[in-house]
Amino acid sequence: MLKTRAKYNLGQVVRHRKHPFRGVVFDVDPRFSNTEEWYESIPEDSRPSKDQPFYHLLAENDQSYYVAYVSEQNLIADYSGEPVSHPDLPDMFGTFDDGNYQLHYQLN
Repeated sequence: MLKTRAKYNLGQVVRHRKHPFRGVVFDVDPRFSNTEEWYESIPEDSRPSKDQPFYHLLAENDQSYYVAYVSEQNLIADYSGEPVSHPDLPDMFGTFDDGNYQLHYQLN
């Protein structure tokens, strides 16, 4: 069954359930919209269902900054109150307030 409502919002800080990284949501696909090659690169026993929202994140871990593509089932809200330090954040977002970044402008 296709889930049509995203749980997380643009600008919200989230973290991965299994891997040590967190990030800011900057786009949402209502269902999987990446390449089959990317999907097949995930170990079969860990592959998420394609029929759920997938999130584009400005992500960070202890070593680097990057863009991540993560299924909703693998994310949890980050309630630490700590900002994310990704260097691309100022290009899309303004102030950090109460665990969320404010969009500079409305995206489609």
